Amino acid sequence: MRILVIEDNRDILANVLDYLQLRGYATDCAEDGLSGLHLAATQHYDLIVLDVTLPAIDGFEVCQRLRKDGRDGTPIIMLTARDTLDDRLQGFACGADDYLVKPFALSELVARIGAVLRRTSGGSRRRLEVADLQYDLDTLEVSRAGKPLHLNPIGLKLLDILMRKSPAVVRREALEEALWGDDPPDSDSLRSHVHQLRQSIDKPFPVALLHTVHGVGFRLAAGEDDH
Repeated sequence: MRILVIEDNRDILANVLDYLQLRGYATDCAEDGLSGLHLAATQHYDLIVLDVTLPAIDGFEVCQRLRKDGRDGTPIIMLTARDTLDDRLQGFACGADDYLVKPFALSELVARIGAVLRRTSGGSRRRLEVADLQYDLDTLEVSRAGKPLHLNPIGLKLLDILMRKSPAVVRREALEEALWGDDPPDSDSLRSHVHQLRQSIDKPFPVALLHTVHGVGFRLAAGEDDH
């Protein structure tokens, strides 16, 4: 899923982008209305997060232009500090699918994104599957053989990466960069998190899915021994 975030407040923009990427969304961004309109008109996005108060042209006009261009299929969630009824009605009149008032919790934004995507895609869900292991990317629920599993945020991110790459090997360096960027903790941290993940998704079950490729990294796949 690819999301465009159009927001001129750099702190809010950075926080939203980091949070969305942590939850598995691919993101692009723009800091003014014209740049955002150009990206939205020339690229494909599954959803647009659109601030109302923008330089050049505001979010209402961006939304109106996109709808006039026939891009009715791209859901739009508007962000704004304006919380009056008239402002919300104007947002919906412009063609927005949802309207979130600042300040907002990032978890609520992700929940709204999931709800809008399910509604506009006829109820379909984003789900990763490897063997009998399932990860619902909209609700962040993980289960194996129908049994719910409880993972911490790093465990969820680690599982996301390994499931998307399955059955390929993911190098240790790539995992560390994805989890911690340019400032990874000590060398035992990844090993510790992999151990915790293995305890959750493999220990209660007869077949192991998480395999260590010694000296290289890790893979998530059915029916392969560690080597």
